[in-house]
Amino acid sequence: MDSHKTNLSLEGDLEKEKETVGTPEAEAMETAVKPTKESILSRLKELAQNAETASKQELDNLKQIFYKLHNTELEADKKQFMENGGTEEEFMPKADALENEFKSVMGDIKAKRSKFTADQEKQKEENLTIKLSIIDKLKELVESPEDTGKSYNEFRRLQQQWNDIKLIPQAKANELWKSYQHYVEKFYDILKLNNEFRDYDFKKNLEIKLRLCEAAERLAEETDVISAFHQLQKLHQEFRDTGPVAKDLRDEIWNRFKAASTIVNRHHQHHFEGLKEVEQHNLDQKTVICEIVEAIDYDRLKTFAAWEEQTQEIIALQAKWKSIGFAPQKMNVKIFERFRKACDEFFKKKGEFFKSLKEDMNENLEKKKALCEKAEALKESTEWKVTAEILIKLQKEWRTIGPVQKKYSDTIWQRFIGACDYFFEQKNKATSSQRSVEVENLKKKKSIIEQLVAIDEAMDPGEAEQLVRELMKEWGTIGHVPFKEKDKVYKQYHGVIEQLFGRFNIHVSRKKLSNFKTSVGDIGKDDPQALYREREKLIRARENMKNELLTYENNIGFLTASSKKGNSLLTEINRKVEKLKGDLEMTEQKIKVIDYSIRAEDQEKYK
Repeated sequence: MDSHKTNLSLEGDLEKEKETVGTPEAEAMETAVKPTKESILSRLKELAQNAETASKQELDNLKQIFYKLHNTELEADKKQFMENGGTEEEFMPKADALENEFKSVMGDIKAKRSKFTADQEKQKEENLTIKLSIIDKLKELVESPEDTGKSYNEFRRLQQQWNDIKLIPQAKANELWKSYQHYVEKFYDILKLNNEFRDYDFKKNLEIKLRLCEAAERLAEETDVISAFHQLQKLHQEFRDTGPVAKDLRDEIWNRFKAASTIVNRHHQHHFEGLKEVEQHNLDQKTVICEIVEAIDYDRLKTFAAWEEQTQEIIALQAKWKSIGFAPQKMNVKIFERFRKACDEFFKKKGEFFKSLKEDMNENLEKKKALCEKAEALKESTEWKVTAEILIKLQKEWRTIGPVQKKYSDTIWQRFIGACDYFFEQKNKATSSQRSVEVENLKKKKSIIEQLVAIDEAMDPGEAEQLVRELMKEWGTIGHVPFKEKDKVYKQYHGVIEQLFGRFNIHVSRKKLSNFKTSVGDIGKDDPQALYREREKLIRARENMKNELLTYENNIGFLTASSKKGNSLLTEINRKVEKLKGDLEMTEQKIKVIDYSIRAEDQEKYK
């Protein structure tokens, strides 16, 4: 199982169940209580006792904090696993009994709340039937007037029964209230009631409706538009349940209440229109992230470094995703599923690559072990010339073999180079007759170093370069120096050469680097991934140069200038070493230019 995939799936489960990431209530709860998974589970069990009336917001907050703690534990386990020598791809999360129990309790709560909602819907339908029967009875009172006192008492009883019934299907509420209000007003208007009853009711109803108008007008100033909207619904219900006022005041009082309601509703509408714009913007950002992951060119991911670099980009995109708010509700789950699918595809292919790479590395290890055995079998040989040629061939063959696992890399290399070094040390000891020649060569090389150091800074760059080239050529014609002095004099020589090239040829390097900087600006215009591909190409070139340089420098100590052929080969190797060092430095500078350009683009992208 891929560990990144596991992490993303856990985050996905949390987001699908309820996207309440980073709510202020959740953060406050975490800070104040410092909860544990056990304490959260305990509180959830308490809420489960009265699941129907439990706060949905608190349930969502408990879920968010539980999985945040769960994921933190998971990351800690993975880190410990890797510190103990495991790899990220081999990590398997352990079973969590608390998580299973948490899911079980949460499932019970969900089932209870679903049943409660279904019961409420059934009750609403029954209440609708009762209210329809009340309207029918009001209609009978209006159309068949009897004794005034008796009708009025029945009318008041029906009003009280109506007001006692609260919940009905929302879709029927407006139409039902209009029908009810129609017959109530008609009862007062048509039926010739005793003026004392009628005027008293009108007065009391007017007082109530004036109070409701004032309350609605205060809500128009409320900054919490959501709360204001919900309070307004309760005022409307009370307004509907209150009987009529005098006929000449009905339109006036209703228009006043409606005007205040319009303002509250407008604020509520504007609030959600703003939310829709933000959610659409969030959807656009998440869509772009999906497209970036889906557009990954897997054909270019051929090395461990390339996969690791791409993995860090995916992790950064996952972090960016978490920082973006909700998308529109109808798209929120879909866009997350799209993102998770793209990430799962990446980590699936990464797992396949590493599985294949591991097999190749094991095969490479066996090949290098075989070369070690050959080198070890030859290290005691006294056939100096023949054996030296064989070992040099083995070194060339070593370079053609791919990498091995990091934990074996240093050990197998030290084993191989140790056998080679032992042979050439013995060879050097056996050729002690060359010591006097080597000492003379050392004097000559020191003389060249002194001449290079003595070059005047004021010298014409062209003349200086010609002089340096001539001294370098002369250096290449000089044979071996004493083995113990070899590294020291070689470092002195190349240190001076690098200073001189920096002093007199810097304009050439700057020109090349300047041209490259100019071209970098055009590389990523049409393809955002082009810069990353160019960087990978330079990284590969740099590693090849380092390996080639290391081989040349090792082989310099193995060659002899006593023959014409040996002297010519030594000169050619020295020339190649100097060119390689210059190319290596230029490649390093180009990589830095690309890294700077990538960082600049990232900063611009997330401003």
